[in-house]
Amino acid sequence: MIYHLTAFIAGFILDLFLGDPIGWPHPIRWIGSMIGSLSDSFLKRADRSLDIEAIPRRKRIMGVWLVVIVITVTAATSFLILHFAYTVYSFLGVIIESVMTYYCLAAKSLWVESMKVSTALEKEGLQAGRSAVSMIVGRDTAELTEKGVIKAAVETVAENTSDGVIAPMIYLAIGGPVLGLVYKAINTMDSMVGYKNDKYMDFGKAAAKLDDVVNYIPSRLSAILMIVSCLFLGHNYSAIDAFKIFRRDRYNHASPNSAQTESACAGALGLRLAGPASYFGKIVDKKYIGDSVRNIELADIKRANILMVATAALCELICAAIMVLIVL
Repeated sequence: MIYHLTAFIAGFILDLFLGDPIGWPHPIRWIGSMIGSLSDSFLKRADRSLDIEAIPRRKRIMGVWLVVIVITVTAATSFLILHFAYTVYSFLGVIIESVMTYYCLAAKSLWVESMKVSTALEKEGLQAGRSAVSMIVGRDTAELTEKGVIKAAVETVAENTSDGVIAPMIYLAIGGPVLGLVYKAINTMDSMVGYKNDKYMDFGKAAAKLDDVVNYIPSRLSAILMIVSCLFLGHNYSAIDAFKIFRRDRYNHASPNSAQTESACAGALGLRLAGPASYFGKIVDKKYIGDSVRNIELADIKRANILMVATAALCELICAAIMVLIVL
């Protein structure tokens, strides 16, 4: 447990300082490549069925196999690496576990990528801002106004506070890098095949449902931690309004989990987020989250990031404290 606690803290610190340097090897990208290769192979096999009516069912079965294989390979590989490292030398094990923990977290990366949007808008104008935000959101960005670009960036930080930072941190605390990487594998599968379109509607169903399950509790804990964090961040953040909007709007999303942190962030900053958005040329009528207490502004991207980091630090502190109590 002492080794695990040391690696847990070290991995968090590494993420805050290093983020995701371009060109560095990354296990999540390797997992993504595995998912992509398996998906292409399984979908081709499903589409070769002579019985057209059986194709949806075959895709659902293949989707289950995708989940089983990816989770098994991820868990087994990470366990073997850790087991080998700790068997060779305890200090080596701590180093490897720290690096694997660092790879599971994305606080610095989320900060850097979202702040690129702020910098682009401020220094190069709206078109550059649209281009920058298109790298971190799935919606169409070509017609976004400046406020629309800022709102998209804030929403991304708010939503990814849970599945990019707090959820993997919780799973890392419980089961180390093995469980942390399994969570990231599930989350990556959902982001790659969990779309409700003709290609992935049936094939990605298992991955999407499992992602909902593993994020159910962490997303709610993330929102609660975000609300509590407001108490330490000064007058720009309202814990009372964050709690009020969280209670009222936390289900204003097609996903049972995505609006949890988004509602808390909207309330904390006094903003109205979400609403209708364009995806692949079609307007999707999404519910609004939060109230327009004030107009959204460029500084709100940084404010959302500060709230994200404060939430992460609070979660890290609580998890580490629980580990210390277990050791004692």
